[in-house]
Amino acid sequence: MTLHSFHLTANWPGLRNDVGTIETANLHTNISIPPEMNGPGIGTNPDEMLLGAAATCYIITLAAMLERSKIDKISLTMTSEGIVDISKGVIIYKKIIHRPHLILQTEKDLELAHKLAKKAESSCMISRALKGNVEIELEANVEVK
Repeated sequence: MTLHSFHLTANWPGLRNDVGTIETANLHTNISIPPEMNGPGIGTNPDEMLLGAAATCYIITLAAMLERSKIDKISLTMTSEGIVDISKGVIIYKKIIHRPHLILQTEKDLELAHKLAKKAESSCMISRALKGNVEIELEANVEVK
């Protein structure tokens, strides 16, 4: 078994509405509670970071699958939405919706690209880690230019 460790250092100098920092090998940013949850909204927050992890994992997985399948693309972009329920006093991350937009060079790859867009969601490491806790929905738009 080959294991890989990722490391993060966090600093939180104050109380609930203070601003802290996190640092990894390639990321250094301020963190705080978002304004929607009555925080200062400085830097990023756990909700955005979970959404970012899910989105980057999905789009990188899809790009790798397209490459392995030798599908020539013109572009691959995506928007993602994280839905958090804060109505019952307990904050619950309910759903993530990925909306990839893939533009292909030829129509011959259209059917396979649709299949790969769906398969990438279940193949992504972060999606697998969230399974059973956060619903992940896919609204893929695959077209030929």
